[in-house]
Amino acid sequence: MFTSFSTALSALGAHTTAVDVVGNNLANLNTPGYKASVVAFSDLVTQSLGAGLGTTQVGFGVARPVTIRQFSQGAIQASSGPLDVAIQGDGFLVVREPVSGSQLYTRGGNLQVNKQGQLVTATGFRVQGWNEVNGVLDVTQPPTDVLVPVGSLRAPVATTRIAAELNLDASATAGPPPGTFSTSIEVYDSLGQSHVISVRFEKTATPGEWEYTMSIPDADVAAPPAPTVTGTIGFDSDGRMTAPLATDPAPELSVPGLANGATDLSIRWDLYNGVSPLLTQYSQTSAVASNEQDGFPAAQLIRVGIGDGGRILAQYSNGQQVAVGQLAMAAVRNPESMIAVGNNNFQLSARSALPAIGLPGTGGRGQILGGSVEFSTVDIAREFTNLIVLQRGYQANARVVSTVDEISQETINLKR
Repeated sequence: MFTSFSTALSALGAHTTAVDVVGNNLANLNTPGYKASVVAFSDLVTQSLGAGLGTTQVGFGVARPVTIRQFSQGAIQASSGPLDVAIQGDGFLVVREPVSGSQLYTRGGNLQVNKQGQLVTATGFRVQGWNEVNGVLDVTQPPTDVLVPVGSLRAPVATTRIAAELNLDASATAGPPPGTFSTSIEVYDSLGQSHVISVRFEKTATPGEWEYTMSIPDADVAAPPAPTVTGTIGFDSDGRMTAPLATDPAPELSVPGLANGATDLSIRWDLYNGVSPLLTQYSQTSAVASNEQDGFPAAQLIRVGIGDGGRILAQYSNGQQVAVGQLAMAAVRNPESMIAVGNNNFQLSARSALPAIGLPGTGGRGQILGGSVEFSTVDIAREFTNLIVLQRGYQANARVVSTVDEISQETINLKR
């Protein structure tokens, strides 16, 4: 009979622990990326009474409950934070503790930049990933602290190629206008200073043939006159460009000795987009549809944000948008075995499988969504229902204690 005291006591302790778990879930109702825990009860070893055949079995109560964290998907909501991210699917962001450097894992996506320019979580843990080095983002290397180029000045990129999609008027006559047409493209040298490359077309007496002259102003070179490049372009009776061929060397303007001391320019004029010609000759007014070049002036950083896929994008004043970093993700085969260590972080336990770290969206890893936050998975209705059930369980087992106490008192009174 007196085993009922310990049986009821074990139940009181187990239900108290379960209420603590519910309270912790409700406390983290608004914690981004928080995963709710549930309690699993299990009975203790059974005592067999009688002849040992198991016909009468009396349990010894309930064991200490086991908490299981459920890694279900939380609701994803748009956020105004440019560095906020949410994980859709399985996986964790990889972070390092700022003092010890130990590797941890988190689903909390409220990210910011510390004074060292490192990308960190809201509680200061350094986010891991890959950084752009000399224009290359190598994700095959081990992940390191992600650096955000706050307030940086991006170096200029000298132009090496130009291209223009244009039409030359087939009905124009040879000689002065309308037999001539000119266009220009702004290019940049190694110091980021702009120059204007001019291309002049003049129709010849030969049907379907135009002469071109590619030049740069004399004032831009240290020793005028500036170099020029000349040649001819031919079209067939359907207005398609037939000369030069796609396999022929493209016209190239080499400009040595720029007046501002920048590195010599060498600019290739691409007449084909792969195998498709960019120039046509139809009976329409000569005009440029589009032009392009691959250089950029020096530029100030305007803003930094994280896009879908975990790419860290830097927007510069010259209109360039550059991927300067990439977030890493870790996939753990049995995430419920991980240990919560506070600050929205988890660490591996002895039962955890080794994490597989790589790019989002690969190897079973989920996707990273930029400008979003994953909400807590706590369900208020479910937690309050659990709280009611646990309260009733505690009350019932407390009644067992009082009942056994009354029975024991009656037993003692038999001696009177």
